Amino acid sequence: MDLESLSRDDLKKLRRDVEKAIASVDDRNRQRALEAAERAVAEFGFTLADVTGMAPARGRGRRAPLPAKYRNPANPAQTWSGRGRRPDWVNAALAEGKALSDLAI
Repeated sequence: MDLESLSRDDLKKLRRDVEKAIASVDDRNRQRALEAAERAVAEFGFTLADVTGMAPARGRGRRAPLPAKYRNPANPAQTWSGRGRRPDWVNAALAEGKALSDLAI
């Protein structure tokens, strides 16, 4: 590949692609190393958590929903935890002059 003939944008794209490929290889190697380590300690009847004294790694799963703090008086099925973007029904109630504390559960 002749890098001198590539434009600046092409070179930047190539750099991003190379960085993604390197990260992908690192992830695969890390996973293979983890699997090899798990097999090695399993031969002795242990887990990695037993050997390292650490809790097993948790996946990046979804967190449990937060408990609701506010309820829509017009539709009690609509609730909001108070985190994130305000629902439209909260914005409408505030526009009508209600306080957020009026919607509290």
